[in-house]
Order: sequence, then structure tokens, then C-alpha cells
Amino acid sequence: GEKVGPATAPSDNPWGVEWFPEVKLNFAENLLRYRDEQTALIGLLETGQRRSWTYQALFESVAELASAMRGHGVQPGDRVVGLLPNIPETVIAMLATTSIGAIWSSCSPDFGAKGATDRFRQIEPKLLFTTDGCVYNGKHIELFEKVADIAGSIESIESVIVIPLLKSATTLPDDMLSLAAFTSAHPTQPLEFAQLPFNHPLYIMYSSGTTGTPKCIVHGAGGTLLQHVKEQRLHVDLTRKDTLFYFTTCGWMMWNWLVSGLASGATLVLFDGSPFVSDGDVLLDAIDSEEITVFGTSAKYIAQLEKIEKTPSTSHQLTSLRTILSTGSPLNHSSFEYVYRDFKQDVHLASISGGTDIISCFVLGNPNLPVRTGELQCAGLGMAVEFYLEDTPAPVGVQGELVCTKPFPCTPVGFWNDKEDTKFKAAYFDQRPGIWTHGDFGEITQTGGIIIHGRSDATLNPSGVRIGTAEIYRQIETLHEVIEGIVVGQSWDEDERVVLFVVLAPNQTLDDALVSKIKQTVRSNTTPRHVPAKVLQVPDIPRTMSGKIVELAVRDTIHGRDVSNLASLANPEALDYFKNREELTT
Repeated sequence: GEKVGPATAPSDNPWGVEWFPEVKLNFAENLLRYRDEQTALIGLLETGQRRSWTYQALFESVAELASAMRGHGVQPGDRVVGLLPNIPETVIAMLATTSIGAIWSSCSPDFGAKGATDRFRQIEPKLLFTTDGCVYNGKHIELFEKVADIAGSIESIESVIVIPLLKSATTLPDDMLSLAAFTSAHPTQPLEFAQLPFNHPLYIMYSSGTTGTPKCIVHGAGGTLLQHVKEQRLHVDLTRKDTLFYFTTCGWMMWNWLVSGLASGATLVLFDGSPFVSDGDVLLDAIDSEEITVFGTSAKYIAQLEKIEKTPSTSHQLTSLRTILSTGSPLNHSSFEYVYRDFKQDVHLASISGGTDIISCFVLGNPNLPVRTGELQCAGLGMAVEFYLEDTPAPVGVQGELVCTKPFPCTPVGFWNDKEDTKFKAAYFDQRPGIWTHGDFGEITQTGGIIIHGRSDATLNPSGVRIGTAEIYRQIETLHEVIEGIVVGQSWDEDERVVLFVVLAPNQTLDDALVSKIKQTVRSNTTPRHVPAKVLQVPDIPRTMSGKIVELAVRDTIHGRDVSNLASLANPEALDYFKNREELTT
């Protein structure tokens, strides 16, 4: 039989191990193991458009596109990229690419031309897939000009293939091909799945890139597949009977995670558009109309539902709903309480945490354990997660840095074009040789749960005491006057002071009374060290394309340092509100 388990590998591998060195597999083949009449994909747009594919139809669509790609000369190891919304054709393009053993990488259409080019140019793709446009919050967004800019900046792109989404027939620029024209150029051959090594590159993801050019993180087929199937079947209890939804764009790793649900034979619901159209009901309506059993979203979405005073438990049936997954940032206490009070009482609420770096989770849910307010339930099976103070595990209830002390199969293959893994090792292994240091800050609780407090590289450090920013956010989110905030440390008087910027609700004023209320709320519920030295108002907060607020970019801005990669931000202009603030000079 085949060898299984880690085996010694070249010493330049940071872990010193190699997983399943003699195994051959194909990622797409594992996602297309079912070929029947069950619905595989349901594509929803905010406009109300709905399309669906059975598992058999999905298999046939992938076979057709893979034949065309092979005919075009796509080979194992080539890169194929998409500037695409979250639609079924994106999944088909990914599966066709990976069936050949080529490498898939995507950005969502809200990326600017520079942001997408900064990413794609590094990996020299052969093909670029896009659509004739998309819709967000009622606005039709044209993509041809942006795509022409990207393709014109990347010499390696041989063809741009356009998937019709808004119009069934549209006049294309001369140097672009319709999907139909691309596939009809080559007769459909039987679908062949290239059998490749366990660590054969599958996806290229990008670090959020708020410090320098985005890093291209290469994920292997075997590790990604094993990890996703483990998380979905065991931690989520996903089966063929389930309908799985995650609100995500194709620029966020949760899209890759969602698509792996095909390996368990579930029905996937893909939604593209704003989650707050139809008075904020569009996704709640989908739970009922599509009988979604596992509903995945972001902590921000849940907090926003509470802000706009939605009570899904009375406005919707939600009879199918079994599990709510939340990620993107720590889920605050009030959101836990809101879900069980106003969303659904008999639901499994699982806050999950991991990252692009591992295309999966370090900490997530467990259907067999109690849900405790403010806590993530458990570490991922097979993930040796601990929290360290310098080089030793932190005691229970003491905050430390999230590390993984033993090898795990979904460790990235490395960074693209990173000779001798220099940057890769520096990113995760330099601090503690042989131990993965993730850059998150958290603790294990008395009950065995886990609390994630935020990024350790944006951790506040007043008077040498490390404070996770999430602890402060949890308090300000209880105030109806404040929509959201961002907190950073400012170097001040040989120390660091905590500075909080807030976006206020309409008709609110940041007067002395409100500043006092904010400080008192933080002081009463945390410690005096958490209390911001300054509370300042801004109209907007900068965030990445996947919606995460960028504390490091704000910290650099208030210190007068350049933010080296503005293209990774969805709204870089928001940084202007933090520049040269006179209030920070005293």
C-alpha cells in the first residue's frame, strides 16, 4: 500500500516533513465525485436572478471548458486567473483549471485595476476570465475598461474570456472572447483528471498587502482538500442533505472554502451583490427560499443586522437553518446574544478563525460542545494550537500569540517566486524555529474554549501591557451613537497611547459627553489601560477588499509613514481622514 503520514523531507522545509510523498490525486476529481441530478450550485444575484446546475450538468460544463483550455495549450502548473463575481461559472472555471493541474487565482470585481494587476502580474497567468459586468447595491458596474487595463499590463495573458452575466449577448472588445466562442473552438473531449503529487499547487491567494506588494501564497491540492473536508464534515457536520451558503467574494479565502463543499455532495448557494438590498432581507429570504441549512457570514454582517434592528426570528421562517458560521473578525458578545435572542434560538452559532495563510481555520465550531458567549469552541482537529508568551505556552486565561507547534497538511507550499523560501520562513517561522507563528492574539479559557482578541501585529502595547483591539471594539459596539470604530497605538512620550477613531450614527455629535460615555464604557468593562487617550471622529474607516479594517495602515498614517500598498484597500481615500490630525500632536 501507499505510505501515509509525514515522512522526512529536505531540511529546507520549515517543518522538516513532507505529507503523503507517494500519493497522486486531482482536486477537481474529488469535488466532482458525484454526477447525479442533485443540485450542486445555485447562483443568486441581488437583482433576483437565479440559476442552478445539477452535479451532472456541472460535470458536463467542466468537461466542455477543460477541453477548450487544453486545446488552448493550458498545462499543469500554468496559471489561470479570474476577475469574477461569485457565480457558478467561477466555480466551473476553477474546476476546469484544476482538473488539468493548472493553478487557479481570483480577485473580485471590486478590486481596482492596480490592485488586481499587482497580484496577477507576479504569477504570469495564461488566461483571464471575467464577466460583462456585475451589480452591487443597485449599481451596474462595467468591467471591460478595467479588464483591458489589467490584460494590457500583463504580457503573459494570451486570452481574455468573458462570461455573459448581465446581458446574454453583448459586443465585446476586439481582444476579448466570449465563453461560448472559447469553448466552441475545440470539440469536447472526455474529462481527464491529471493525477498529481499531494503538494501540487492548486490555488494562489494573496496577503492583504497593507505592507508592501501582496505576497502570493501557494496552497497545495492535497492539504487544502483534506483540511476543508475535515472542517466541513466534522466541525460543521456537512452531508449531502445540506445546503451550504457563505457570503463571500472571490477575493476572500472563504470562497475557496465554500466551493470545497462539493466534495461532500452538498448543495452550494452562491450569492453576488450587496447583502443589504431589499431592506436588508435578501440573504434572510434566501435561507427560506433555498432551505439553507448552514449559513456563513461575517461578524460585521451580524452586527449590522442588530444595528438596523432586524429580528429574523419573527420576520422569517428559518426552519431549515441549523448552523450559523461567522468569521472575518472576532464576533462580539452582543452579537452572540443577538443571534440567540433575535435570529434563532436552536441554532449552532460557530465563530471561526484562521486565515488566507492556511486557507482554512485554526479555531472553529464543534456541534457536540456548548456555545459560550464570546468564545470560539475548539481548535481544529489535528491542529496543535497554543498561545505563547515568548517561547512558552501561556497559562489558561492569559493572552498570548497564536502558534501551531506541529506540522499540518494545509501549510502553504510556499510563496510564489520566493527563492529558498526566504520570505515564507520569515513570515511564519523566524520568530520561533519549527513553530508556526500566526500573528493572532488570544487565549484559552477555563472552560477550554478560545478567545481571539485580534491581530498581534496590530496589538496595543500601552505601558508594555499587550491589549487586543477586539476588547475595545466589543465595548464601543454596545453604544447606539457609534456605528463602528478603529483603534491603534500611537507612539507618545516614550510609550504608546491608545487612540480610538469613531464613525458616528446620523445626527450624533462627538461632544465631551459622548467622549466621556465612550471612555467610561471601556473603563467599566475592561481595564483602565484599555481606555483611549484620544477619541476622534472620522467619516469612514479604510478596509481591505474582504471588508477587514486595516489597523496597521491607520497606525502608519498617523505616524506620517507611507502606506506602501494602497491598491489592496477597497477605499484608500479614507486614510486621508487620519492624516495630520492636530489632536494627535498634544
